[in-house]
Amino acid sequence: MLRKILPHPYLTLLLLVVWQMLVNKITLGNLVLGLILGILIPLVTAPYWPNTPRLRSIPRIVEYVLLVLWDICVANVQVAYIILFKSNANTRPAWVTIPLELKTPEAITVLAGTITLTPGTVSSDLSADGRSLLVHCLDAPDPESVRDQIKARYERRLMEIFE
Repeated sequence: MLRKILPHPYLTLLLLVVWQMLVNKITLGNLVLGLILGILIPLVTAPYWPNTPRLRSIPRIVEYVLLVLWDICVANVQVAYIILFKSNANTRPAWVTIPLELKTPEAITVLAGTITLTPGTVSSDLSADGRSLLVHCLDAPDPESVRDQIKARYERRLMEIFE
């Protein structure tokens, strides 16, 4: 019965939190409206989610979110440094292909979103077979190290969360 009302309980909680952050004021009305949205949106979209992703560990999810937030802060400083102090001749933009071990579409989507959220990198294409991700880097003197860092910092953790 509870699964019919809350087909994706984590999504309901996430929508409630995001709603509260958007309105930027915690009131009873905002909480109720956020809860209504958090219940209705997953109910309406449930038919489009035939396979609910299995999230393995809440502590790992929290760890991943904190890691990504930290990396976003560090990357902002790095990009500011590149823009302010590096000449165009010394900047080495590069396209990097990331071979994927991730199999679930949700995990691949989170990885691509994480890369795009981090300043200085953007996910631009997923191969047709879903086994590699094409990433553009603003400054990558060593593209192989960028690939290895993405796999070690993000993909490995996402495998622990999703697979």
